Amino acid sequence: MTRYDISDEDGKFLVSTARKIVTEFLRSGHKPRLDKDVESKLSFDVGIFVTLNSNDDLRGCIGFPLPKKLSQALPEAAIAAATEDPRFSPVEPHELDSITFEVTILTPPAEITVDDPQELLSKIKVGRDGLIIKQGYHSGLLLPQVPVEYGWSEEKFLEHTCQKAGLPSSCWKEKGTQVFSFEGIIFKEEKPNGMIIREKL
Repeated sequence: MTRYDISDEDGKFLVSTARKIVTEFLRSGHKPRLDKDVESKLSFDVGIFVTLNSNDDLRGCIGFPLPKKLSQALPEAAIAAATEDPRFSPVEPHELDSITFEVTILTPPAEITVDDPQELLSKIKVGRDGLIIKQGYHSGLLLPQVPVEYGWSEEKFLEHTCQKAGLPSSCWKEKGTQVFSFEGIIFKEEKPNGMIIREKL
């Protein structure tokens, strides 16, 4: 497994490892130690998000947009998605059989530079890009799968990323707003504890 050359088998390994980590943490209260061979397999730096869904509703999503050692980032993101997402109460052990796990590997964010903000609409693509919007101390990120799930246009995608940053939905048109795009490689369980597939957006 290398940073962006991730096979279907690698994806299955990442999602099943995320589930094992969360299961063990919720039952014991301790962050499990990864086996030496797992640690060496995950010894490269990459951006990653772990998403938990319950009956198609979001149950938790936490990650690291900038590259970080995967052997550290995967356990931290998985446990945080289950227990530290401020939008939700912590996952209880009995919920695990009704939750699907999803792991997204991110390419490094690249700033989109334009002379006129309207040009952003042709520089981003729903179904390919995730977005990060920054203005001052505010920052918001949405993964590539989000606008596809909601059927948003590129403009709606920009507006919702602004809102995620706690900013007005039109902030992407303002000078001083930075817009970054990235791509994601997504693996997910089809159903709780079910087959793990590569998601095509």
